[in-house]
Amino acid sequence: MRVLVTGCAGFIGFHVARRLLSQGHHVDGIDSINDYYNPELKYARLSELGVGRESGQWGRRIGSTRYPGLFFTRMALEDTPLIEKLFEADKFDTVINLAAQAGVRYSIDRPHEYVSANLAGFMNVLEGCRTQKTPHLIYASSSSVYGLNAARPFSVQDHTDHPASLYAATKKANEMMAHAYCHLYGIPATGLRFFTVYGPWGRPDMAYFKFARAIRAGRSIDLYNHGDMMRDFTYIDDVVEAVVHAMIHIPGPDPQFDPQRPNPSSSTAPYRIYNVGNTSPVRLGDFVNAIEKATGKEAVVNYLPMQPGDVYATEADITETEQLLSWRPRTELSRGIGLFITWLDKYEKAFPA
Repeated sequence: MRVLVTGCAGFIGFHVARRLLSQGHHVDGIDSINDYYNPELKYARLSELGVGRESGQWGRRIGSTRYPGLFFTRMALEDTPLIEKLFEADKFDTVINLAAQAGVRYSIDRPHEYVSANLAGFMNVLEGCRTQKTPHLIYASSSSVYGLNAARPFSVQDHTDHPASLYAATKKANEMMAHAYCHLYGIPATGLRFFTVYGPWGRPDMAYFKFARAIRAGRSIDLYNHGDMMRDFTYIDDVVEAVVHAMIHIPGPDPQFDPQRPNPSSSTAPYRIYNVGNTSPVRLGDFVNAIEKATGKEAVVNYLPMQPGDVYATEADITETEQLLSWRPRTELSRGIGLFITWLDKYEKAFPA
């Protein structure tokens, strides 16, 4: 298959691209390589894919020296002329949109960047899929869309009308935009709500990455809400497997959809939403204990109140994901943390905080 992977220098996008290439697919990857976190980590991921430093040149399409089926172009989703040119040049069997401006708290400080990347940028992807008549669009949503919902576990049949951050609001908007294009133009679209993804080559702005680095260095860590928060940590390999399963399950109209009592996760259009989570939420204090065990060092903890934009707990109900995508997570937290720490031992010095 010929697959477009947006955000392929990012955490999830890198792993997805590498998996698809190992399966023999042809991948066109794009990424803006922005400086939200250290770009050296993004260039290192690209290097693992056989893409050199010339990838930093805007709009230049270059081939991989490791994977004959990979080509990479540095561009941003919101760069309309370049995105239009990309879709005009290639006809993709699947578009996997993993590019976005990430971060809950950052969205409070830099809201316009989220509107540009996550809304205007996603609009360009939808328009490209419309003009190209793309057979299947898969895009990243987030557990953050559940917002103030306190009924756990979170089900895709729950309504998601109370986001707690602008980041969450943009992810909710992506789902609605995708549905409109599914309804109007018949573009099959699958939205995957990821729950706190962690693992090797991860994002250094994420709490688990910060905790591990600080604990190993003997620095203190900040635990918000005094550590009394729950997260459904999901290992990266499981997330990649969910994307691969989604690729071979192209959605169609839901024959059981009832407009009188609409299911938010399906439609009369070829549209589906799935949760991708580990289903086993962990208290942050216990998560820190797992890192302590893996590193052999004790954490120095600063206990702080809840931050704006945070939610108390996340927990995935994956009923539909199991039934319709034949997917469930396989990686236990202790193993996942161990694999991450092993990777960090090898690469930490290359990517200063």
